[in-house]
Amino acid sequence: MALKDILVHVDNGNRTEARVNLAVGLARRHGAHLTGLYAADIPNTEYFYGATLPFAGGNGAEEIVRRMRTDASTASTGLATAFRDLLQREGVEGEWRFVEGHVPATVALHARYADLTVVGQPNPYDSRDETNRDATVVTPLMSSGRPVLIVPYAGTFIGIGEHVLVAWNASREAARAVNDALPLLERAKKVTILAVNPRQGLAGHGDVPAADIALHLARHGVKAEASHTVANDIPDGEALLSYAADLGVDLIVAGGYGHSRAREMVFGGVTRTLIAEMTVPVFLSH
Repeated sequence: MALKDILVHVDNGNRTEARVNLAVGLARRHGAHLTGLYAADIPNTEYFYGATLPFAGGNGAEEIVRRMRTDASTASTGLATAFRDLLQREGVEGEWRFVEGHVPATVALHARYADLTVVGQPNPYDSRDETNRDATVVTPLMSSGRPVLIVPYAGTFIGIGEHVLVAWNASREAARAVNDALPLLERAKKVTILAVNPRQGLAGHGDVPAADIALHLARHGVKAEASHTVANDIPDGEALLSYAADLGVDLIVAGGYGHSRAREMVFGGVTRTLIAEMTVPVFLSH
């Protein structure tokens, strides 16, 4: 498998440039086609009938939708020009797409036709940031059947994948993430596989936690070091992030939502912790 088709979500938030730069770097290194997707959430005219009709003004709902479409197109023009110019400077093949539709669902739809989708971490502290909705991350992750790469809302990340930390819990989701991330793992200088609070038994890690998956990766030419840690006093997700900081990794690979989203919302979970607290890009598969 190779990364030959990469999608990056582009919006008017202040972190679009960081996402695009990272995506262009990936596309250049992997010889991939890069698509910049700008999704404009424009309602149809039926939305304005009924209780909202008095606010539609004299020209009616059709005029409001037309004006919204024009405004969205105008807002994306500068981004489209900058994106195309960057592709040309970097010698990357790609295209620009302006699509109307509900943003999370639209990103998920287009993600199905890409090897990897680059999205932004929700920033709860910036009301201007259009990625301030985790649905733009979660919907593509859960419904596209493809992995997502989430770029943190703070920091600069042009080159990633030198030292990768793989979060391993012997689950289906973790196995899927490792397989989807192989193009990145094969190019990494160092890969560390970490099992946090490993469990034993048939559905567990075996005699040596993370050793089996390290051996599997070795057969793909990936030199991976198996490691494990016991952290009973803090949640697994926080232990994982702490370990990542100690190692100085530049990318985390993990399975996304091994439990249901409802359970993670109520009880917390590794995926939710990673999305909320990441300090380096995170590669997730479900």
